[in-house]
Amino acid sequence: MHELFIIGRILLGGYFIYSGFGHLFKLSMLAGYAKSKHIPAPTLAVAVSGLILLIGGLGILFHFHMTIGILLLEIFLIITTLVMHQFWNVKDPAARMNEMINFNKNIALIGALLMIIAK
Repeated sequence: MHELFIIGRILLGGYFIYSGFGHLFKLSMLAGYAKSKHIPAPTLAVAVSGLILLIGGLGILFHFHMTIGILLLEIFLIITTLVMHQFWNVKDPAARMNEMINFNKNIALIGALLMIIAK
């Protein structure tokens, strides 16, 4: 079972690391999306969130200060889920479905991170 936990850490940590690099390398594009959601200082918000994703993902991957990294990710995910993915306010069916998928994905990630902290 220990090997499965390590594989899970690699996959989950890798997901957040990949997302963090995505935030940093696609900063202007994601800042435009954040601006469309009325996020103040969208470029700074995307850059900070990218760093949080990297720190949290690396913490999970290398089991280094993992609790701190996971708490940062939890805060990021809760805020992002509630502010960026308000599917209930979207009229267009395709856009609504996209926001609902991201909302539900984030809820699942929040649950997975809570399970890791509880272990």
